[in-house]
Amino acid sequence: MAFSSALVLTDLNDYIAPSQACVKPVEVSKSETQGPTEIKVDDEGSYYEITQDGGEEKLEKASISLDDCLACSGCVTSAESVLISMQSQEELFKILQQNKTALEQNQPQDHRTIVISISPQSRASLAAKYRLTPLQVHHRLVYFFKHYLGAHHVFDTSFTQDLSLVESAREFNDRFKRYMQNGGDALEQAMQKQDLEKAVEDGKPKVRARRRKAATTDEAPAVNQDLPMLSSSCPGWVCYAEKTHGEILPYVTAAKSPQQMMGSLVKDYFAKKSGLAPNQIYHVSIMPCYDKKLEASRPDFFLEAYETREVDCVLTTSEIDKMFHEQNLDFATMTESPIDDMFNKVGIDPATGIETSYGVAGSSSGGALEYIFASAARDLFHIQDADPTQPSARVVIKTGKNADVKEYFLIGDDGKTLLRFATAYGFRNIQNVVRKIKTGKCNYHYVEVMACPGGCANGGGQLPADTEQIVNAKDWVSFVEDLYRSSKGVKPEDNEIIKAIYNEWIIDPSSERAQQLLRTQYHAVTQNLGNPLATKW
Repeated sequence: MAFSSALVLTDLNDYIAPSQACVKPVEVSKSETQGPTEIKVDDEGSYYEITQDGGEEKLEKASISLDDCLACSGCVTSAESVLISMQSQEELFKILQQNKTALEQNQPQDHRTIVISISPQSRASLAAKYRLTPLQVHHRLVYFFKHYLGAHHVFDTSFTQDLSLVESAREFNDRFKRYMQNGGDALEQAMQKQDLEKAVEDGKPKVRARRRKAATTDEAPAVNQDLPMLSSSCPGWVCYAEKTHGEILPYVTAAKSPQQMMGSLVKDYFAKKSGLAPNQIYHVSIMPCYDKKLEASRPDFFLEAYETREVDCVLTTSEIDKMFHEQNLDFATMTESPIDDMFNKVGIDPATGIETSYGVAGSSSGGALEYIFASAARDLFHIQDADPTQPSARVVIKTGKNADVKEYFLIGDDGKTLLRFATAYGFRNIQNVVRKIKTGKCNYHYVEVMACPGGCANGGGQLPADTEQIVNAKDWVSFVEDLYRSSKGVKPEDNEIIKAIYNEWIIDPSSERAQQLLRTQYHAVTQNLGNPLATKW
């Protein structure tokens, strides 16, 4: 696994630890003249190098940047490391062997139904490496898991992506209405005035424009805790917020990620339909990032009544590819099996009569910004033609200082800005958003936050660039992104199966049951800076 053992703490009562004070213990420059030396640690945890003549020199600590911290996914506790160790191909093979033994010994009570759910980002990464279409990849994965390994069902996480998007849009609309009722209307008027003044200042010398901008920004009123709503499908970002910015958590959407939506669907709806208890199902999720292992391990997603997790095992794209090689299988020439399970977004294109895979419009990070933007425009402002994937007079898109920051504006008939959305990928951009929220200067209504630059197509568990074909890493990520987007976009509300399941399974979206199945909560971390080992998580 891609976890650094050097960053794992033991015997701590915590959730996710930032490796004590988020530093490597010491940084030692090897000395060629002093001979053998020793390291001493004092009561305060400082490190000293002791030379042969008794001299002491205090050693510097080597800081770890935020990018390094959460990109490595290594800051986990002993309890978490045990859970993560259970999320491996070895554990999957162990369950498969147990099933085989149960059948041979006629012990059906020990047999578990194995469900595999595949993320569209993982499909795109495999398609890029093997020069296949995402649909071809899916067919071959069905063969690999069902006919080679012995899994019983293979589902598509883009199916529950629809559920997550619908729930996120519902939450945003509710938040926006509360925001407007609790002083947001006056705040929006101040923003409109600020926009007008800025437009006037744009025609004046830059020195005066900068001075005016600073003045108006400092006078901006503080926002309430309904907006901006921040996305929650990236577990790396959620871990960072819980560890270092507990005051930001009320802004994070409570809607479950597509992975955990699938966990709810499998262990609740599918289990009941199949006449199984949740602990009789072993659910494996194929994901583009290692942090998804941490997400699946959260206590919020553990079903205490059945002593099972909603997602039992998370394997990354690279771990699946490793399994092909270890089994001496050539995925490029593997047999394709039909996709016959319900929870898949595959169908016949009525225009061509050819089988095709379906997804949602938008980026490989899940299309949340695009869907929530269009949904809010329609439901809050009765604007039907707001498509954030296509710039227009209605939708203005601006790229920030780097490609991982983009702004999306919905413009009304009178020229006023009705919605302000943005993307913030990578921790430098995330820090800017957090800083603005803390100082009451974040003017966005929604921000799609992702820990990885480039979004989920560039997840830490994805396959590396094929240097024989594409040398530039950014070009490789773009290639994977294009393959992800090649699946035909379908709005969740046009997915008849999703609507039928929602009406049968959820029934009332405002009920307590719906809250338990579709939403989650977050936990701020209380740090003890004087003694990092006493930190409570």
